[in-house]
Amino acid sequence: MNVNDFDYELPKELIAQKPSEKRDACRLLVVHRDTGAVEHRRFSDILEYLRPGDCLVMNDSKVIPARIYGVKAGTGANIEFLLSKRLDGDLWETLVRPGRRVHTGDEIVFGDGKLRAFVEGYGEEGTRHVRFRYDGVFLEILEELGSMPLPPYIEREAGEDDRDRYQTVYARNDGSVAAPTAGLHWTPELLDRARAMGVKTAFVTLHVGIGTFRPVKAERVEDHHMHFEEYTVTQEAAETVNSARAGGGRIIAVGTTACRTMESSCTEDGRLVARSGSTGIFIYPGYRFKMVDALITNFHLPKSTLMMLVSALYTREDMLRVYGEAVKERYAFFSYGDAMLIE
Repeated sequence: MNVNDFDYELPKELIAQKPSEKRDACRLLVVHRDTGAVEHRRFSDILEYLRPGDCLVMNDSKVIPARIYGVKAGTGANIEFLLSKRLDGDLWETLVRPGRRVHTGDEIVFGDGKLRAFVEGYGEEGTRHVRFRYDGVFLEILEELGSMPLPPYIEREAGEDDRDRYQTVYARNDGSVAAPTAGLHWTPELLDRARAMGVKTAFVTLHVGIGTFRPVKAERVEDHHMHFEEYTVTQEAAETVNSARAGGGRIIAVGTTACRTMESSCTEDGRLVARSGSTGIFIYPGYRFKMVDALITNFHLPKSTLMMLVSALYTREDMLRVYGEAVKERYAFFSYGDAMLIE
């Protein structure tokens, strides 16, 4: 299977640079897999497609303000860090710009010395392994000094509004460097209305790494290797999901991260298991879903692993047809863009 088989034409002006005025005011493209029909709605209409007994499964990972700016000790050169993944305690894998100026043994100073980073070595694909030193609580310092790590296709600096809007309303477990964007459209009121009509909700955690934005470099899909991400499924979440399935309800993943978490932590016969671990699961056409019955998701980059995942849930040909319809109807794409329900 060739990576180019998952390509499509996207006019640059359809890449959303800002979120919709209200979270649930974005557009919603509804895909009916049984008939092939599509509908054009608003996200606030999502409840019309849910049934009592269904279970919405959401990723409650919280995005940390992972982009920080400092200076190199000794030279004063301006350096940008994008924290990618916590390796152990205060040791992090970090993307660095400009990378040519940062080497093993260097010290980078942030916030006039409130935070210092010492480069201990190199990681994969040009990243650095850095150890932070500070007084106090690391995440509190990061909240003060850092900014939200907006993806590279959003061509502006992160602002204060992004601290709220590039975060789901149910985020609670710090650790992601990219938002689980399908969850950005939910409001507390919309979730309350869903629960009032008998829809169950369950929360899993998968800390999204920077690998979500890295392109697939292999020519053959089967040759691509995913980056590993940490996840947790609690006993409460497992019981809620399994109860819904036993009662005949559909398991609806809110986002590809919730989907990947469930598919990584379930039995062959479709029971969710409570556990913590790391997953590099790669879902592409030919994969047999064991847990997920429907998916709420945003629109994904051409030739990306997420484009392959949604093509596994439907078909590649049908998904490309749907994306063509979305382009024709001028939907907004990617993280701050519109949503899709594949049912």
